[in-house]
Amino acid sequence: MNEKQRKESSQIKQDTHANLDRLKKMDSDELIGKYFQSTYQPPNLKKAKKRLKKDVDIHYDFSIPEDMKGIGKDKKFLIRTYGCQMNEHDTEVMAGLLTDLGYQPAEDTSEADVILLNTCAIRENAENKVFGEIGHLKPLKMENPDLIIGVCGCMSQEESVVNRILKKHPFVDMIFGTHNIHRLPSLLKEAMFSKAMVVEVWSKEGDIIENLPKVRKGNIKAWVNIMYGCDKFCTYCIVPYTRGKERSRLPEDIIQEVRQLAAQGYQEVTLLGQNVNAYGKDLEFEYGLGDLMEEIRKIDIPRVRFTTSHPRDFDDRLIEVLAKGGNLLDHIHLPVQSGSSDVLRIMARRYTREDYLELVRKIREAMPNATLTTDIIVGFPNETDEQFEETMTLMKEVGFEAAYTFIYSPREGTPAARWEDNIPMEVKKERLQRLNALVNEQSKSAMEKYEGQVVKVLVEGESKKDPEVLSGYTERNKLVNFKASKSLIGKIVPVKITKAKTWSLDGELVEMTSGVY
Repeated sequence: MNEKQRKESSQIKQDTHANLDRLKKMDSDELIGKYFQSTYQPPNLKKAKKRLKKDVDIHYDFSIPEDMKGIGKDKKFLIRTYGCQMNEHDTEVMAGLLTDLGYQPAEDTSEADVILLNTCAIRENAENKVFGEIGHLKPLKMENPDLIIGVCGCMSQEESVVNRILKKHPFVDMIFGTHNIHRLPSLLKEAMFSKAMVVEVWSKEGDIIENLPKVRKGNIKAWVNIMYGCDKFCTYCIVPYTRGKERSRLPEDIIQEVRQLAAQGYQEVTLLGQNVNAYGKDLEFEYGLGDLMEEIRKIDIPRVRFTTSHPRDFDDRLIEVLAKGGNLLDHIHLPVQSGSSDVLRIMARRYTREDYLELVRKIREAMPNATLTTDIIVGFPNETDEQFEETMTLMKEVGFEAAYTFIYSPREGTPAARWEDNIPMEVKKERLQRLNALVNEQSKSAMEKYEGQVVKVLVEGESKKDPEVLSGYTERNKLVNFKASKSLIGKIVPVKITKAKTWSLDGELVEMTSGVY
């Protein structure tokens, strides 16, 4: 920080104390109408729903602004991440940007100079957790006015959320959305030297910014984002509004990133997208996820996964390529959401129960040992007992080995949020309980088949429950715990399964005579 910036920062400290006192005395309308008038540009879900035919520009020239280099020297940052794998990947990018600014990671909020909450909007419970955390940060801000608090991610793309922060949490320094993460250095500078909250949320999706720095979590497994956004507009889902239209990265950029990860010794990559198997539909040439996987299977990296797929876009080409095996794993997460064609129609999923079962048949025919997992929503508006029973029978018929199950959560701005819901909460909870009992039963049954088998485990580290035990995942995403030397962390090793539990397996390391795994 140069001398001019130090003087400005000193003045801002004095102004911040005065502003915090002034904020306490303002009512909500005055707060938004006067204090934030010059900076507040709320996101708009109606604008976010519009999908322009404009081509998405791809930029390769990202760099840290000269006047921000070293701004984080001797300072620390902390990012709290909520939600899906895409949020985790976004956090890696923001951590990379902050590291390039000179910041170091903090272990706790008390030692951080910048705290970012990377948020999820998919369910009400996720939002409540974030607002609870914002409340917990207020005392830190009062003690240290220099602390920068930012809210980003999907919640920031909702107008109601931004308004709530403005009214009830004016000590937050900046709010930015999912489309302008690359602008974090500039937004941070503005927050440091501005007397007002910085709000920059784009209702329209941004371009694709390549070459952004990343600080990946560990050096064993890596996320690789292959596309952004979703165009499906399921009636219950806020994601198409918060993440924008589908935008695919170019195949050569993705393949280059995977090759670099392979050269760095990563053992597994997961290809990410809000609707990952819609990849390529927006490209100017014919190229889909199956074609991309065909290229990636030739790269010397042991394991390749992808998530999250939509049944409607799971085509024959993708099945054909996955069936070739090799480093392409046959654990497929395929969200069904409901087993009732009537409910699926109201959800705007654009497939029927019969369509889904036909897709499962094709997958099983090509990959007989494939593991299928899913997502299911219980208690969608006006779901009948009969329709719920159809979900239960589909669960059994497909034989899902695991499922993420949820009670429907209305999201403001989606069509379903406006519909009457005449299902009592106790009925929803009873249905969820019954479904979870079936999920547990099927998971346990699937696990028991592994007893006595030798499986390949990618060792990720110590068990969360016992530091003397190592843990990792099989090719079919089963958690395995076993005792062995910590020198095996990061390697794929053979483990014989000795005991099956509902959600994990216990095993013993199989010693190789050559000493090489």
